[in-house]
Amino acid sequence: MEKFIIQGGVPLKGKIRVQGAKNSALPLMAGCLLTKGSSRLKNIPRLTDITAMAEVLEKLGAEVKREDAVLEINTEKLSCHEAPYDLAKRLRASILILGPMLARFGYVRVPLPGGCNIGTRPVNLHLEGLKKLGAEIETKNGYIEAHAKKGLKGNNISLNLPSVGATENLLLAASLAKGITLINNASCSPEVIDLINFLKKMGAKIERIGDKLIKVEGVKELYPVIYSIIPDRIEAGTFIIAGIITRGEVTIEGIRADHLKTPLAKLREMGVNIEVSDNEVKIKKENVWKPIKIKTLPYPGFPTDIQPQITTLACLAQGVSVIVETIFKNRFTHISELRKMGADIERKKDVVLIKGASFLQGTSIVASDIRGGTALILAGLAAKGVTEVHNIYHIDRGHERIEERLSKLGANIFRMKE
Repeated sequence: MEKFIIQGGVPLKGKIRVQGAKNSALPLMAGCLLTKGSSRLKNIPRLTDITAMAEVLEKLGAEVKREDAVLEINTEKLSCHEAPYDLAKRLRASILILGPMLARFGYVRVPLPGGCNIGTRPVNLHLEGLKKLGAEIETKNGYIEAHAKKGLKGNNISLNLPSVGATENLLLAASLAKGITLINNASCSPEVIDLINFLKKMGAKIERIGDKLIKVEGVKELYPVIYSIIPDRIEAGTFIIAGIITRGEVTIEGIRADHLKTPLAKLREMGVNIEVSDNEVKIKKENVWKPIKIKTLPYPGFPTDIQPQITTLACLAQGVSVIVETIFKNRFTHISELRKMGADIERKKDVVLIKGASFLQGTSIVASDIRGGTALILAGLAAKGVTEVHNIYHIDRGHERIEERLSKLGANIFRMKE
């Protein structure tokens, strides 16, 4: 086990580049299972979740090689149709092998997925959608076992909510299904659009009709490709808030500003001084922030994955902020840790009220998930004194050596063994 030691109160200065999106890389890695051959994915970050997904693919018989930020995935000799229990239980994205394995081989067995403990994230939308495509699915003893003996067949599918994961799994499955599939109330997140572009480059016939309807005409075969994934909008938002909360002057490079419209609009409401171009954001020193009202919603609404970070920023705003979490019930695990640092936060079910304070005080705190963990790093960077962040393996799942990258901006943060 390792922890971060942070000496707070240092304004960050300089430039930092955003890496590729983890939440795009994982479904694209699963998408490689649809082809017979070797694909190359570029701009892939070095994260423990990426490593775990690579190991899942290797257990299925794929050959995975890495060189710098490029993953080469060869699926020529897939020999196993069951994901390993130990890996899949700690990686929620393992559920995404269901669609491609069913579409290509007609059978797959995968453990019910794990991941961050941020509340119930049922896979029923994935399973009900795959059943509509003709799959026979049984869940027992912690496993999902799925058959499609006669192959998958296109159908009309309506999702109860625009689930990113369910949309991705159904896109993967429908790409090789017979006939036409219509996915209604589909997610329109940047990561879903990236998967669509990836599949189309492989030869899939996919059309977006408006924001919530996707049409997929199944093809007989898909082909290996070379593809570069989009930048990580969540990491971009995290570094933007890091620059703000330390009252620094930071340029965040390699972003997609169109993926961050809602978070940037909310930060401007707080009075933050931001300059935005297509591929970078400049943060200029600002000492006072207004309180904010935020309600997390599916894209293009305010992203739940940036909620913990802006909640931390609101702890130092002048006035009372209101945060409403509608996506994940347990997305407030960081609040008890912020209270240890002096934050004045009251929670009523899915709503938190934050009375801004003049400062936070460094102390010993514990990360419970990726985004809550990064929010605690932000708190430590802004706090007086020394902060210790424990359980940082959660943070490593979503950010590559974040302490080294923040150190280049002047942060006093280092990693040490417990």
